[in-house]
Amino acid sequence: MFKKILVALDNSAHRQEVLAQALNLAQATQASLMLCHVLSAYEEGSPGIPIRSYQAYYPVLEDSTWRLYQKHWEEFEAQSMAQLRQELDIARSIGVEAEFSQSSGEPAPTICSVADSWGADLIMVGSHGRRGLSELLLGSVSNYVMHHAKCSVMVVHHQPGQTPLPTAAAASTSA
Repeated sequence: MFKKILVALDNSAHRQEVLAQALNLAQATQASLMLCHVLSAYEEGSPGIPIRSYQAYYPVLEDSTWRLYQKHWEEFEAQSMAQLRQELDIARSIGVEAEFSQSSGEPAPTICSVADSWGADLIMVGSHGRRGLSELLLGSVSNYVMHHAKCSVMVVHHQPGQTPLPTAAAASTSA
């Protein structure tokens, strides 16, 4: 059975559902988790991509704009790190061995790389359900991971009755 599960987390509304299913599976199989978040300029809540003006008449203003962008990116990074720490605490509170990783880059290949270097035997990733043109333009992280990962991949599709996160109290009553 699975012993090392990498959980790919983004900032979508689907995040808690993916995490809940990963925690449930880890409890059932006594697997350890790697909570993995890849910071991306295209992700919800990101400050986006910095745009530099071609008409930089005032270089001081251009420099201050860049510094402001860097400040927003650092805040985004810190918020994401705090969320990972919270999720790590949830996992540990229910008896799941866990750690986390956060890096910047293109999410899909980074997830595969982290899974490979950590020695994961399963990657759990959510699906945004993109189809057609939006999938073509925005890409599909889950599709890329399914075709490029060296281990098994479980795609968590959004369910209307969202799975609640396990709690330490729930873990002790079911044991």
